[in-house]
Formats: sequence, C-alpha cells, structure tokens
Amino acid sequence: MHDCFSITELTIMEDLQFSPRGLVKDDIEAGTYTLKGALPVNTDGGLKCFGHPIGATGLRMLYEVYKQLQGKAGTRQVKNPRLGLTHNQGGEPGAATVSVLIAGNEKG
Repeated sequence: MHDCFSITELTIMEDLQFSPRGLVKDDIEAGTYTLKGALPVNTDGGLKCFGHPIGATGLRMLYEVYKQLQGKAGTRQVKNPRLGLTHNQGGEPGAATVSVLIAGNEKG
C-alpha cells in the first residue's frame, strides 16, 4: 500500500474497499491489517520503513509480494498467501499515475 502519508494509507484502504467508507479506524483497532490479521497490509513497514525513492518504491512493493508468495519473507511472512496486491501512486494533481497489481500463487 502506498503510504507516503498515514492518512493516504487509510483512504486507500477505503478506496480499495478493504474497509467500508469511514470505518477503517475500526478495522485498524481490531487488528485486521496486522501480520496475523485477516488482511495484512504493509507487513514490511511500508514507505515509512524503507524511505520513498521515486521509481524504486513500486519495485520494492512488487518484490515484497513476490517474496510473500514464495513463502520467503522471513519474520514478516503472511501465513499461506494466495494473492498479493500492490498499490503505488505518484505525480501531482492533473498529472498523477496510479498502478495496482494483483499477483497470485498457484500453490495457495
């Protein structure tokens, strides 16, 4: 999840319909998005953990999904992942780019 600002991550989780509009706070408090939650998000710490090098951010997200689907994400490994989603955005109003990728695991 593209979490360049904390509020951005929350609005994206609602935009992607992971949480109903206005209820993302409740899902966060319930632990839904933690490593052991029903829908783990940014288990690697997100942009706040890695920084935000333009261009490399999206590639790092793809690599994390790749490692998760392989079962090789170490201490941040999600249990039995079947799908991984990356969301990345950049630009400025009127000239922004957004990408969403969903990858799957045949064995999941």
